[in-house]
Amino acid sequence: MAFRSREMMKKLVKNIGGEKNLASGVKQQLQKCVPNSKVVMGRAQRGLFAGRHIQFGNRVSEKGGNTSRRTWKPNVQEKRLFSYILDRHIRVKVTTHALRCIDKAGGIDEYLLKTPYHEMDTELGLFWKAKIEKLYEELGKMEVVFFTPEDETKLEEQFKEVKLEERTARREARRKMYGWSPKSELKADSEGTDGEGSLSTDFHEGMVANA
Repeated sequence: MAFRSREMMKKLVKNIGGEKNLASGVKQQLQKCVPNSKVVMGRAQRGLFAGRHIQFGNRVSEKGGNTSRRTWKPNVQEKRLFSYILDRHIRVKVTTHALRCIDKAGGIDEYLLKTPYHEMDTELGLFWKAKIEKLYEELGKMEVVFFTPEDETKLEEQFKEVKLEERTARREARRKMYGWSPKSELKADSEGTDGEGSLSTDFHEGMVANA
């Protein structure tokens, strides 16, 4: 394995969290699929490019046929893609071709699982593929439990109680932060009502005097 491939493997294993977090047989597949001498643009190492990289060619003039070197760069967009296994959005730079592949596969998780390792020619793609495979392997080992309708109603009630407790806790924290208390509010309301009563009596007395 070339020096570049060894450094790439070290970085991938380090990002995943060590060899203990790799699924069985994944390290051997990574070693086979990590490119030894393939030229991959540095920008593609930080995204999912799906095989689209910088291309080189010639620009030919219309009249004289003169040629000059030029490059074609892929159309790269920064997108937020939702991962079901992580239950959050992933912000990643992808090409428009990679977006079409992800839509065809049915999501970012399905695209990473279905795409073979030798087509994941970037460090970020290999890292996310190994991580998603490990998470799905752990998910497959978990036991599935089904609840009865009575248990579901109890869980919903407990969830509502927890939400109410969190809401009251936030309200109390805001009261302590801004120095507001229900006693001060009642006092302000009583003062306001007393003031309105005094104004009404003064107005009535003035009307009687004028009469």
